[in-house]
Amino acid sequence: MKILIVEDEEHLAEGLRFNLEAENFEAEIAADGETALKRLEETSFDAVVLDVMLPLIDGFEVAGTMRAAENYTPVLMLTARSRPEDVLKGFEAGADDYLPKPFELSIFLARLKGLLRRREWHRKESQPERFADVVSVNGKTIDFDNLELRDGDEIVHLTLMEAKLLRFLIENEGKAVSRKTILEDVWDLHEDTDTRAIDNFIVRLRKHLEVEPNSPKILQTVRGIGYRFVK
Repeated sequence: MKILIVEDEEHLAEGLRFNLEAENFEAEIAADGETALKRLEETSFDAVVLDVMLPLIDGFEVAGTMRAAENYTPVLMLTARSRPEDVLKGFEAGADDYLPKPFELSIFLARLKGLLRRREWHRKESQPERFADVVSVNGKTIDFDNLELRDGDEIVHLTLMEAKLLRFLIENEGKAVSRKTILEDVWDLHEDTDTRAIDNFIVRLRKHLEVEPNSPKILQTVRGIGYRFVK
């Protein structure tokens, strides 16, 4: 598998490449965001290891540009900025996972390998028999195994965080779920995270699922609490 390392700290980038190659990955380095986007246009990668603080174009913009161009290569974001709001900003941009610096090499490798096994990320290990990997909603098919939403011949790719949120709401059909519960139980974010950040994810999911996103019938707002899924 081929990994693109987007990191301007030469020592760290070379260290990651050395260890990835020792694990039988093929690894390439881009030292800035502009070079990374160019390489992503030219070459297919299996995953991107993406620093946030980069010259020319930062990691948030790189991830956002990738997703806007319908490039859904898994992204593991690396950064010294580990505040909850920064983590959410990375997820909103399209990152699939977020690893704060400094980190142990073993943790990095485990996260990356897990990212490459996407189906294991959103499978409910505690109760795998409860939930199907393919669900039909409003005439559309949600394939959680491949992070895809299909409407006839049209396919919309979901980010890992979108898929986790949607799956949790569907599993709790008819129940009002608080924003705080979503942050803690679905995304494992705690501390003083702004719970309103979830609203941006809901807006995107409504565009995919609702006939009239501005008058939602499926992903309903429960005033003062959070959201409810009604099939």
